[in-house]
Amino acid sequence: MKKLIFHLFMSMFLILSVSACGTSSNLENEVVKEKKKKEDEASNEAKPEKLIIWEEKGKAEALKPVIEAFEKEYGIKVEHKELEIATEMYERLRSDGPIGNGKAPDVVTFSHEKVGQIVKEGLIQEVKVKDEVLNAFIEPSISGEMYQDKVFGLPKSVNTSVFIYNKKLMAKAPETMDDLYKMAKELRKGNVHGYYAKWNDFHDSYGVIAGMGGYIFKDKNGKLDPSHIGLNNKGATKGAAYIQKWYKAGLIPKGDKAAIEKLFIQGNLASIMSGDSLTEEKDTGIAPMPELPNGQPMKTLMEIKGWHVTAFTKHPYWSTKLVEYLTNDDNAMQRYDLTGEIPPNKSIKHNAEINENERAQAISIQLQYAEPVPNIPEMNRVWGPMNAAMDEISTQKANPKRALDKAVKTIKKER
Repeated sequence: MKKLIFHLFMSMFLILSVSACGTSSNLENEVVKEKKKKEDEASNEAKPEKLIIWEEKGKAEALKPVIEAFEKEYGIKVEHKELEIATEMYERLRSDGPIGNGKAPDVVTFSHEKVGQIVKEGLIQEVKVKDEVLNAFIEPSISGEMYQDKVFGLPKSVNTSVFIYNKKLMAKAPETMDDLYKMAKELRKGNVHGYYAKWNDFHDSYGVIAGMGGYIFKDKNGKLDPSHIGLNNKGATKGAAYIQKWYKAGLIPKGDKAAIEKLFIQGNLASIMSGDSLTEEKDTGIAPMPELPNGQPMKTLMEIKGWHVTAFTKHPYWSTKLVEYLTNDDNAMQRYDLTGEIPPNKSIKHNAEINENERAQAISIQLQYAEPVPNIPEMNRVWGPMNAAMDEISTQKANPKRALDKAVKTIKKER
């Protein structure tokens, strides 16, 4: 009798277990089906005859082969137009977008610095892609395209300042800024200078300020807090004082961008901090920025350019598909071949072409320490006061601490 009861109990247990597993399995299947249904519904968006894309002026040659391949694969015509990226792209999108006369673009390109502003103005929309797409890019390049926890673009290129030097005047790149300081003092004679950085401007000086412990806005769990500014803290003050030391010693040459580049090309400037390629001559070396006196890397600012789906497109699914296509690993490398722009794709770490190119390798290394320019609208209040502060510091008109305190006070007052 006991055996019979035991067998009956085990039978009931097995039936319930199978039933539970079946229910769990069915539940999972339903979730998968629902997710697939939503994806299918999105992909069932009617194929447009044409998509319009606005590209940065001078870069259409890199765009043409990619859109030709996209047209062939998806049967959608892609019309492109070149516009100046900094202002013209923005102004035209604001004017042409709301009209809806068929001239408004479906996809545009912007620097990530404008993301917060153009999202607030309702000019672009969230880019909804799978995690595997986002994971193909280095994390800072995606965070630069995010605003209020949503992704508003996919990155197409990244850049930051690196150390460019004349091998005739400087046999190799110094490992530390202290080493560079000594070299610059030894080289300084007449019209010859050892080093130039536009440290009287906040963009370039931030690499030192941040490396010494300063920051623009406090990062709280991935969100920037514009009310918490670290540009006059102890580390920032040390960084500004270090910059002033170079100017006091008369080691930084004066002049506009054209004059400084001329100095370098003529062989009267041994090295320069720059995000531009000054020359491709064999006697020019390119390396990551030297280490700061506190043993930390220089945290240069990172610029990210991305592709964005406009708020005015009638084809968000296919516009997003185009953005994905433009930024995939193969097309990112093709763009690099044609423009020299560094792809933000993780796959470049294993690319022989990148690893064998001195400039690309230097930028790739420096990008590990670089910080994206904050893309929130509050950043617009920072540039003016901080540029004024760095100008006063470089011309020795003000004590670093006093100049930074004044700048931060002004930034907070403009809120």
